[in-house]
Amino acid sequence: MHRRDFIKSAAITVAGLSMPDAIGNFITNLEAAEKIDLAVAHGASPSKITKAAIEAMGGMKKFVSRGDIVVIKPNMAWDRTPEQAANTNPEVVAEVVKMCYEAGAKKVKVFDRTVNDPRRCYVQSGIADAARAAGAEVSYVDERKFKEMNVKGEAMKSWPLYTDIFETDKVINIPVAKHHSLAKLTMSMKNWMGVMGGSRRQIHQRLDESLVDLSMFIKPTLTILDAVRILTANGPQGGNLADVKKLDTVIVGVDQVAIDSFGATLFGMKGSDLGYVKIADKRGIGTMDISKLKIRKINV
Repeated sequence: MHRRDFIKSAAITVAGLSMPDAIGNFITNLEAAEKIDLAVAHGASPSKITKAAIEAMGGMKKFVSRGDIVVIKPNMAWDRTPEQAANTNPEVVAEVVKMCYEAGAKKVKVFDRTVNDPRRCYVQSGIADAARAAGAEVSYVDERKFKEMNVKGEAMKSWPLYTDIFETDKVINIPVAKHHSLAKLTMSMKNWMGVMGGSRRQIHQRLDESLVDLSMFIKPTLTILDAVRILTANGPQGGNLADVKKLDTVIVGVDQVAIDSFGATLFGMKGSDLGYVKIADKRGIGTMDISKLKIRKINV
């Protein structure tokens, strides 16, 4: 049943029970949740703020349906611990896995093409253990699953991409917010480099345009930006705890451009300071001007 038909059906049912106020409140609450562009949750527990932000966006059932196979794409590219903020927070990933299953997902897959040795990255990041404990299927990237795809971008015409990201029902992007020596910041759009095969360094010559090409080709169902800890310098790998700032924040939305534009403010920047955000906004992928967005902020 489509959402609109569901509302009509509920209206008829409740009207039959002579409860006009109840259905009025029901529709108001439902529509209010739909109109939110970004949910920003702050609190001491990574899992609780993740859950709160997703619920503010309408709940996981709004994005994941019963029987879905879901791919979750975190950043676990580096041989670093959670405290070093080079990878996505494992508690955030685990909570999303859990919520997907609660929404009725049949299977949840978690993987990343790492930069350092994947056997160390998966363990040191804490993501493999946390995701598996929540029920996810965690696997190393299989080089045989990269397939040349016609991206048809301005800078990236074609590239070998990981087929699992396309042969699924839903894709949830969970990047960490951090400094990047070349792109200035790496967040949601740059996180797609983890599904690229081949020599990824080749796109550095036209990095901003290539990231936008990828983001137009890979369309996530939901984006969750981990800002529990952010890496403020010496990214993307980091290593020095002096470069880490604890914000205890998670940002959730469906617009990758808006997410990255808001994420820039965490570093004292604007979305327009990032080349790929400006290009993505110009191409109409999303909204860079966060003043035009409805943002709900939550303290947990």
